[in-house]
Amino acid sequence: MTSLSPLLKQATPVVVDHALGSWIYGTAGREYLDFTTGIGVTSTGHCHPKVVEAAREQVGKVIHAQYTTVMHKPLLEFTEKLGEVLPTGLDSLFFANSGSEAVEAAVRLARMATGRPNIVVFQGGFHGRTVAAASLTTAGTKFSAGFSPLMSGVHMSAFPYAYRYGWDQETAVGFALQELDYLLTTRTAPNDTAAFLIEPALGDGGYIPTPPRFLEGLRERADRHDILLIFDEVQAGVGRTGKYWGHQHSTALPDIQIMAKGIASGFPISAIAASTELMSKGWPGSQGGTYGGNAVSAAAGVATLQVVEDEGLVENSRVRGDQLQAGLLDIQSRYPVIGNVRGLGLMQGIEFTAPDGSPDAATAAAVQQATTDQDLLTLTCGPAGNVVRLIPALVVTEREIEQGLERFDAALAAVTASAGSAAGN
Repeated sequence: MTSLSPLLKQATPVVVDHALGSWIYGTAGREYLDFTTGIGVTSTGHCHPKVVEAAREQVGKVIHAQYTTVMHKPLLEFTEKLGEVLPTGLDSLFFANSGSEAVEAAVRLARMATGRPNIVVFQGGFHGRTVAAASLTTAGTKFSAGFSPLMSGVHMSAFPYAYRYGWDQETAVGFALQELDYLLTTRTAPNDTAAFLIEPALGDGGYIPTPPRFLEGLRERADRHDILLIFDEVQAGVGRTGKYWGHQHSTALPDIQIMAKGIASGFPISAIAASTELMSKGWPGSQGGTYGGNAVSAAAGVATLQVVEDEGLVENSRVRGDQLQAGLLDIQSRYPVIGNVRGLGLMQGIEFTAPDGSPDAATAAAVQQATTDQDLLTLTCGPAGNVVRLIPALVVTEREIEQGLERFDAALAAVTASAGSAAGN
């Protein structure tokens, strides 16, 4: 009997029958509050009626119209719609299917445009699973181990992970910027460096917001050395952090921006944006792909961005994110196993730490499983797997955040009571 690969590990035992808004309804009849949203993909919630209608209508017109062969209206509309919200100067778009594809397109463009070979990434970053994207990923060895050699020309610098170092944020930022300067002095000369590539908030690396001063420090060094600055907004974009784009918590602007996940509410489409001048420096024929800019995905993207605008979902992310973080900080005060709570908007991470300060992956895993028992769906992340991440849909309500906090608290209580009982025996 054919089955899925045994290498695919399910985070929950749930089999979905249908889903709507913040809720997943399982085939066994249980209702789950979904704080995973397909790893930050279903930004407007499950099956938003306007997104569903846009996709349904488009399916009846044309499903696939390969966009370097013939152009289709949804992609033209999506391009225009994204142009309304992209940072100033990013007026040229290339569409692909996945975040990994978009990352590779951004790196290809950066190398071609500068004529330089090297890319600097930052510790804990996640940029995808394909060979080049995995070569750029430092969120854990599982993403790149076992299929070397990886892509050459990648150099890693420190990320200002203040909690890990045991420092305040300013100290961590100062250290990380110094380490970057040292890297440019000792390993990859500025005139060999095409780009800095960073997430405005680490995703798989632990849900750690990138401090604004660090992004601004990267921008200053990029300008000084004629290095391109690439922001990977795959997970942090489209309102996830309480700003439209995650980097907007700082004053730094990218030369290239990468997008995917939440831009189309679950339909597979990704993009990179740059200025027309920069995009034109890529080599002819270097961009393309069979399924990139799919018509149905593009139509869903247009509807998604319209819903985000019409329903004020960026502001809802900020307000509900503040509510979620306040509740998590209250929970932290009652559970010593939580070492750190951090995040921006509806992208919150809870790091579990053992009494000796080491990562407590076992408790994080137990809590993630226990939340499912409480009908709340969550995920883990972080290099050690000791962070539980909460990613509600941007449409989440005040009451749903309350419910999520109640269920998370109950899961923690169950896990800590079980651990206490085991210790007593």
